[in-house]
Amino acid sequence: MPEKTLTPEAPGPESVVLAAPETVQNKPRSLGQDAWRELRSSPLFWISSGLLVLFIFMAAFPSVFTDVDPRHADLRNHFLGKPNWTHFFQEDWFGYNIQGQSVYARTVYGARASIIVGICVTLAVTILGGLVGMLAGYFGGWVDALLSRVTDIFFGIPLLLGGLVTLQAFTHRTVWTVVFGLTLFGWMQIARVMRGAVITQKQADFVTAARALGAGTGRILFRHILPNAIGPVIVVSTIALGGYISTEATLSYLGIGLQDPVISWGVDISDAQKNLRDAPHNLLVPATFLSLTVLAFILLGDAVRDALDPKLR
Repeated sequence: MPEKTLTPEAPGPESVVLAAPETVQNKPRSLGQDAWRELRSSPLFWISSGLLVLFIFMAAFPSVFTDVDPRHADLRNHFLGKPNWTHFFQEDWFGYNIQGQSVYARTVYGARASIIVGICVTLAVTILGGLVGMLAGYFGGWVDALLSRVTDIFFGIPLLLGGLVTLQAFTHRTVWTVVFGLTLFGWMQIARVMRGAVITQKQADFVTAARALGAGTGRILFRHILPNAIGPVIVVSTIALGGYISTEATLSYLGIGLQDPVISWGVDISDAQKNLRDAPHNLLVPATFLSLTVLAFILLGDAVRDALDPKLR
C-alpha cells in the first residue's frame, strides 16, 4: 500500500484567537505611554495636579467660592476681624484689609490674573523659544551662529530687570502688557534646550530616511523632529511657569506690574506690606496661595521630568 504523506494542518480559528493576546502583550509601548504609566505611580504628580486643578478652577469660576464683590470697600470694616477659621468660605474668613475689602474674596479673585499671566507667558516663550531653537539647531551654520548670538545677548539681561525696564514704558499696565514684558526676556532658556534637542534628533536614522524619501523641511521639522525633541521643553516650561507667576508678583510688589483695578496676589501683597505690623494676615494669605501655586508647578515639572527621562527611573 502506498505510504500516506502527513501534511501539517492549517491553523484553525482557535489558534488565531489564542495567539492574539500574546501579540498585543509584546507590542512595545510608546514614550508617552511609558511616561503616563510612571506619572500615575508618582505621589508628587497627584498632589501637584490636585492643587493646580483647585487653583485653576478657582481662577476660572471664582463665584463658586464666594459671592462677595472683591472691590466692594466699606471703611467700617477697616481691619475688622482677624482670620476667622470657623466661618468657612465666608467673606470674613480671612478678615478685611485697610480699605474694608474682604481678604478672602480678593484672594479668590486674585488667582485669575496671576495664573493667566503664568500660563500665557509660558505658552508664548515656548512657541517663540521653540521656533528659534528649532531653526538654529536644524539649519546650523550662519543661521545657528546668528540666532545663538541674539540669544546670548538677551540672556545677559535678567528677567526681572528686563521686565522692570520694559513695563516702565507703559503708563497703564494690564495683564497683556505684563505678558509681553516677561515673554520678551523669558524665551532664551527654551531656545537653548530646543536647539540641543534638535541637533541630537536631526542625526537620527528616521530623519535621514525621511530626507531621502523627499520630505520637505517643514515636514521633517514638525512631523519627525519636533515630537521627539519636545520632551525636555515641556519639562523646562512646566517648571518655569511657577517662576513667571512669582515674577509677576514681584513686579506688582515693586509697583511696576499689574495695577488697580486688576486684582492679583502680587497687588494684594504690595498693598498689605504697608501695614504688615497691624495686619500681617493681609500679606500672609495671598503670599501663601502664591507659594502653593508656584510649588505645585515646580513639583509637577519634577514629576514630568522623572517620567520622560528613562535614566531617572
